[in-house]
Amino acid sequence: MNSVLPCTWPELKDHIHSALCEKENLIPEQFPLDAQPMHRADRFCGFAFTLFGPRQIRLNAIWAADVNTVYFYDARGVRYESLKLPQIVADVPAA
Repeated sequence: MNSVLPCTWPELKDHIHSALCEKENLIPEQFPLDAQPMHRADRFCGFAFTLFGPRQIRLNAIWAADVNTVYFYDARGVRYESLKLPQIVADVPAA
């Protein structure tokens, strides 16, 4: 996995995609990453990322914008890692 922590939206997406693919030994080019904005009480709070792998494998990550942390979940839905980002992510699309 890339050791440089992401600080822009494209870097964040690439980092999450690489981490999820690495977890299940998937080829990133074969399995695209989906990103959906999340809202709490009609306010933007982060993004939910989903990677659909072979044999109905589904891996997830959540970027909680308020604490600037990414939580990674395996195919069973168990959190296996969290990553606190040192700086605010730039260029986040409007949600």
